[in-house]
Amino acid sequence: MHTATTLTEALPYMRRYAGSTFVIKYGGHAMGDAKASSDFARDIALIKQVGIDPIVVHGGGPQIGAMLERLNIKSSFVDGLRVTDQAAVEVVEMVLAGSINKQIVAAIGDAGGKAVGLSGKDGGLIRARRLTRTKRDPDSNIEKVVDLGYVGDPERIDTGILERFAGTDFVPVIAPIGLGETDGATYNINADTAAGAIAGALKASRLLLLTDVAGVLDSEGHLISELTVERAKALIADGTIKGGMIPKIETCIDALDSGVGAAVILDGRTPHALLLEIFTEHGAGTMISRG
Repeated sequence: MHTATTLTEALPYMRRYAGSTFVIKYGGHAMGDAKASSDFARDIALIKQVGIDPIVVHGGGPQIGAMLERLNIKSSFVDGLRVTDQAAVEVVEMVLAGSINKQIVAAIGDAGGKAVGLSGKDGGLIRARRLTRTKRDPDSNIEKVVDLGYVGDPERIDTGILERFAGTDFVPVIAPIGLGETDGATYNINADTAAGAIAGALKASRLLLLTDVAGVLDSEGHLISELTVERAKALIADGTIKGGMIPKIETCIDALDSGVGAAVILDGRTPHALLLEIFTEHGAGTMISRG
């Protein structure tokens, strides 16, 4: 096992990925903490400097919730998805594609990098379809469709605009907003899902999901550093992987099925988690691969 201990040792080790595309989902605690945000921006600038092409896809749930509350717009959730009516989707777009996106772009610039802010509506990057959920009525035992409003799933990714940035000095920073494929409406898309779809369309070397947990844990609460798709499915089936981790694993598996080299779920609360993942042989979270 090799662990880089100095920058001089680390740079050649990182350069093994030179020319590779890494799609990084950025959200959770790391976004809300000033020190963690600054560290993340510096890490992205360094990753770019050593020849990797990072693409950042960011969330912003807490910030959206705070703005909706300020504007006295009621909001609810179904299966972890924010029900988004017309008034809410306007706020979602304003916060995600506006203030949050530009803050990340500015932070990367302050760290010595260059970034450009985009939303999924720019250049037709993300075409979306309306997402629906069903709930079983406890009285009638009948499945009913729940209207989530303007919540979408990626229907099609046009990678052309991102390919123009590959090999340049610029890091694309993407707000997960999509344009309706058939209705032209604006859709709010889960950031993990958007990142996975973009990684798959680009056949990226890595999909990295920064979360607020250490990674995938076994039944005794210990971190699992590597998982095959087959093993991940087995852990879902036996209940070891549960709750909000299931859709993250499913996103990773979908990305792998689309040609992504490997997917990693790692703790965004850990200082320089991205660099630990790239610098060290053992990584910093749970890597999922085809096996």
